[in-house]
Amino acid sequence: MFQIGKTIVSEDIIEKDFVCNLSACKGACCINGDAGAPLEEGELKIMKAIYPIVKSYLRKEGVEAIEKQGIYTTNADGEHETPLINNADCAYVIFDENNTALCAIEEAYNQGEVTFKKPVSCHLYPVRIQDYSEFSAVNYHHWQICDDACVLGKELQVPVYKFVKQALIRKFGEAWYNELEEVAEKHKK
Repeated sequence: MFQIGKTIVSEDIIEKDFVCNLSACKGACCINGDAGAPLEEGELKIMKAIYPIVKSYLRKEGVEAIEKQGIYTTNADGEHETPLINNADCAYVIFDENNTALCAIEEAYNQGEVTFKKPVSCHLYPVRIQDYSEFSAVNYHHWQICDDACVLGKELQVPVYKFVKQALIRKFGEAWYNELEEVAEKHKK
């Protein structure tokens, strides 16, 4: 582990390789798991504001889940998450013609209808951030459903931190990312 500013960063994000392979996994991270996508406090107002636009992209089941549970839910630890459809799919999941799970929020973003790409936790995946009072831990999360992404990342020689570059900049800023790149270069040697 190493420190950049007020973050403690796992070496795994510079040592492990990763490139999403949607043709292999079909977006399983959005439809498997036991909780919705984590949402930051600042994202809650954004989610409320964009919902009327995003709603037109959603499946009927997604709209029903959101209308029943809310635009976001709050778990027992007080953390906010996207709601789920029948404790499985994220309520914001849609499917393309190949039955690959996609994000309705990101689709609205891609169509230029909203300026919010998607929750930063989704954008960062497979990186997970855990906030503590004095620092944030930046870790690589290995999930078996992403094994094909690890294989593709290794083939293409793309370390995790490069795969999620835009998300890391979005979360921590350009200067933080530049320092991460310097650490990664030194670590290679």
